[in-house]
Amino acid sequence: MAHPHSRARQRAGDLLLVAALAGCTTTPAPAPVTAAYHGDPARPAQGEGWLRTELYFATGRWEAGEAERAADEARWLAFLDREVTPRFPHGLSVIDVYGQWLPDGAATPTRLRSKELVVLHADTAEAAAAIEAIRTAWKRDTGHLSVLRSQLSTRVSF
Repeated sequence: MAHPHSRARQRAGDLLLVAALAGCTTTPAPAPVTAAYHGDPARPAQGEGWLRTELYFATGRWEAGEAERAADEARWLAFLDREVTPRFPHGLSVIDVYGQWLPDGAATPTRLRSKELVVLHADTAEAAAAIEAIRTAWKRDTGHLSVLRSQLSTRVSF
């Protein structure tokens, strides 16, 4: 019969061996998952000194028929591909909105289908020039008098 102390020692040794072997077979802990995208400089995990620029483009009369709406949408998409996307290739948002304004001397407001373009970008001279080029191109292409611009300072995290 084995001595009681040797049985306890054997059990302790077995436990140490199991613990040591378990340590050899574990997989490394996965990297922590965070809400931020850790990709490239155009999409920082945390960024300050950025701007949120919103541009409002009138795309057609509110009461337009189906064919006119389709033509207006095709014109917008061509403009987006030609003038906007090349200047902000890393991303942007477009939102369909309803707009109205009261022209000087008018008794009732003009109601328009519109697009709101939202671009988050670093506060740089190049980005400012790109925004102005987009506004100018729309006015030139459509004959419209203005493209409303709204801009806010923001912090971003992709």
